[in-house]
Amino acid sequence: MPEISRRAFGGLVGGGAVTAVAGAAPAAEAAERPFEARPTASGRRPNLLVILGDDLGWADLSSYGAPHIKTPNLDRLARQGVRFTDAYAGSATCSPTRFSLYTGRYPGRTPGGLAEPVADRTQGLDPRHPTLASLLKKAGYATALIGKWHCGWLPDYSPTKSGWDEFFGNFGGVLEYFSKLGQLGTYDLYEGDAEYQDLRYYTTVLTERAVEYVGRKHDTPWLLNLNFTTPHWPWLAEGDAETGAEIAAKIRAAKSQAEVGTALNHYDGGSVAKYTEMVQSLDAAVGEVLDALRRSGQEENTLVLFASDNGGERWSYLWPLSGEKFVLQEGGIRVPTILRWPARVDGHQVSHEPLFTPDWTATLLELAGARPDPAYPLDGTSLAGYLLRGERLPERDLFWRVRANRALRRGNWKYYRDAAGKDHLYDLGADLREQADLAPDRPELLAELKASWERTAATLLPYPG
Repeated sequence: MPEISRRAFGGLVGGGAVTAVAGAAPAAEAAERPFEARPTASGRRPNLLVILGDDLGWADLSSYGAPHIKTPNLDRLARQGVRFTDAYAGSATCSPTRFSLYTGRYPGRTPGGLAEPVADRTQGLDPRHPTLASLLKKAGYATALIGKWHCGWLPDYSPTKSGWDEFFGNFGGVLEYFSKLGQLGTYDLYEGDAEYQDLRYYTTVLTERAVEYVGRKHDTPWLLNLNFTTPHWPWLAEGDAETGAEIAAKIRAAKSQAEVGTALNHYDGGSVAKYTEMVQSLDAAVGEVLDALRRSGQEENTLVLFASDNGGERWSYLWPLSGEKFVLQEGGIRVPTILRWPARVDGHQVSHEPLFTPDWTATLLELAGARPDPAYPLDGTSLAGYLLRGERLPERDLFWRVRANRALRRGNWKYYRDAAGKDHLYDLGADLREQADLAPDRPELLAELKASWERTAATLLPYPG
């Protein structure tokens, strides 16, 4: 078998998984060698910068088809690396997907992952569970999380209890962008385990912190999880401090957590124009961080992964997908995903390989030379061979379970059960919008996919009654 070069991702052209567009390098050079997370010319393993948008829909970037949203920085990132068209979140809501990223496992493997999403102080990611950060830390990485955690509150849960050396951000799932009042009705901006006062627009605050982190002199490779809250509601842009103050006043006057949620949800607010402004501010923020990375001299050997935590919501541009956040139709789980690693992966590529959040955990661990904990086996499949040697991924099922829905994808086939309990079968290759239900025509295939879903579901924790 011929060797595939270190920039071999473009070598999959013609295999049906990836399209190399103008500028991609040729693939093969000499005899094959097994992949290893070997040091680059700098003598260091890759830095890992993982950036999440919040409730960002699959087509909310101009490079994914949005006709009215301009995202030049993320579009440039896509040109410099790989844009994935069939990438999925680990779940249809915020915290379960974060559980799947941090653990590399289905959310239903852990009690905290059953919350959809985490909503009170009794729920969270058990600090004893190995995480992406704790495993990389054992392998010699510095680790930091900046932004939204949403895997539990103090005193029992925190990024610094789960493997991150540093934390600057919010514990909850949502907060008012200026006052920093969160879903529990309390102030929710912390440095480590201590409150940090800053009443400026939250996206700006997080961007400054991330710029500072990547610009430091680092003596070891690092992992930075940069989790923006943009463009999650309340729909506020940097010039909307007055509206933010009105929302904050409602939060302070609330007499229950439900009333806090109503105030934060901003039901009568937002618009396509406001949402566009927020997505474009996210793009600008990512651009600032990437500029800082370039100035630091670390760009070549830093793997940047950008994605969203779930599908879009009210103002997202999701065409042609059906559904949105909370449901397992394509609009609720298919997310924009971009990877760039100049030292090892060529740019100008588009991948159509189906993959989901736990795959990235397995991939990052392998690329960093870190080992999963055998007591907590991963549910994701490493993409390292696919990315670096042009290997085909094994046939596998992508699995999702939420209280209201179930879904499984195998190749182009998708099994979906809706909230009414009706089973559906779709051919996503011909019907991305999930309108032509083929369940009556292919009962044997439906039964096969349903049985596969049931086998996996039987290994997960049951939902509490």
